[in-house]
Amino acid sequence: MSTIAMPFETIARPVSLNPAAAADSRWEAVVERNPRFDGVLFYGVRTTGVYCRPSCPARRPRRENVRFFFAPAAAERAGFRACKRCRPGAASSADSSLERVRRVCRYIERNLEASLTLRELGSAAGLSPFHLQRVFKRITGITPRQYVEARRLERFRVSLRLNDRDVTTATYEAGYGSSSRIYEKTAAQLGMTPATYRKGAPSVRIRYAIAECSLGRILVGATEKGISSVKVGSSPADLERELRAEFPRASLERDPDAVQKWVAGILERAEGRAPARDLPLDIRATAFQRRVFDELLRIPSGSTRSYSEVARSLGMPAATRAVARACATNPVALIIPCHRVVRADGKLAGYRWGLKRKRQLLDREASHAARSRG
Repeated sequence: MSTIAMPFETIARPVSLNPAAAADSRWEAVVERNPRFDGVLFYGVRTTGVYCRPSCPARRPRRENVRFFFAPAAAERAGFRACKRCRPGAASSADSSLERVRRVCRYIERNLEASLTLRELGSAAGLSPFHLQRVFKRITGITPRQYVEARRLERFRVSLRLNDRDVTTATYEAGYGSSSRIYEKTAAQLGMTPATYRKGAPSVRIRYAIAECSLGRILVGATEKGISSVKVGSSPADLERELRAEFPRASLERDPDAVQKWVAGILERAEGRAPARDLPLDIRATAFQRRVFDELLRIPSGSTRSYSEVARSLGMPAATRAVARACATNPVALIIPCHRVVRADGKLAGYRWGLKRKRQLLDREASHAARSRG
């Protein structure tokens, strides 16, 4: 996975390793009529021949009729004409900041091999380091440093897979000062060593166990580095099919003894008890998903937050739907407590393992928290 936050994929070039995920983030900007994307993202509607800003108040088109562009000229070359309501070709009040952020992105991409500092990047944008940090994160959801790391990792990935570079050559071409730096990064972001990734990640070994609990059955899968999957269901066969679908190229082995040391802690969570000890994770996620997951881990057991509250805590109040999607794609149920996120009105919604289980978990955690306080 890329380390870039999903809403930032429309600044400069898309950097997600998953084209479908990039397209989803652009469509989400249109669905939410997100003004933060005005000036960097445009969409054309095939049925009308018109192109608009994401914030356009016009009736929302059907997804299959939409094409995305990163400049008005590109939309017009494709045969679309400017919308008369949102005037996508005209400058907006946000365009100046967006252009400065684009300028910084271009500067970073030209100088990945350098030791880039906030002062240097601020100079390229005509902003103070503090102002650059604030503007960059407000528009993109991530910091300039995170963008630097994302672009380096992307260049490294491309060098390995497309240009047939050896690991050492690709490391220095991507701007990493030493091989230890890239091994640190890829452990979290590629989910494997660079050499394994270069070969296409064949046969990553995942051992798993299935245990019974009051929620039904729980499947726990793990690599040698940590837990990579936690699933809840009723049928062992269904849980195993889901695991195979999630890791189609992995070598899967049912081995209860190998993961038993972690199963007990997960079962405690299923009963509403949140042990103080942390469990090691080996999951792949975008930078935005990781930020959401970190925020979920801050929600105390027995408490809830709304999707909009989580989005605001990330400094991205318009990202409510993106937060909901991150919760829906949480690969380790119970460990990352996505069940603690509810609708703004307090009602339950959107739990992958069923609303009945979500209610059970919340009731048990609230009861256990009350007993602990008493």
